[in-house]
Amino acid sequence: MKKNHTPSQSGFTLLELLVVLGIIAMLAGIVGPQVMKHMGESKTKAAKVQIEDLSATLDMYKLDLGRYPTTEEGLKALIESPDNAKRWNGPYLQKSNKIPLDPWQNEYHYVSPGEHGKFDLFSYGADNKEGGEGEDQDLLSWE
Repeated sequence: MKKNHTPSQSGFTLLELLVVLGIIAMLAGIVGPQVMKHMGESKTKAAKVQIEDLSATLDMYKLDLGRYPTTEEGLKALIESPDNAKRWNGPYLQKSNKIPLDPWQNEYHYVSPGEHGKFDLFSYGADNKEGGEGEDQDLLSWE
């Protein structure tokens, strides 16, 4: 006796694939905005930490030279000696030979003497404009 076997075909129907794709799309719609929200918050926190680090570096600069860099000298004075700096002991930024950008790839703003302290160091956030909320909020060294 010989049995006749017909090979059965396995796979997914178009309907099953559409249901799975629909579920994935729903999950992406729910989870995606939450992930983006946390990513924006992490960039804001990173900018705050960078501002604190740059402020500490500016304090080290002041210890050596007796003053903070002027607005014209800017943060560049932390990596290159200004012309009139006799006791410059830099570069003060150890990790790189360039001034770090904020997490949104914009330059930090530096003013010395500042309106709020010896210097003002700040980022305008994601929109690079004064004011804003959330990821667009201004991040300030004096707050």
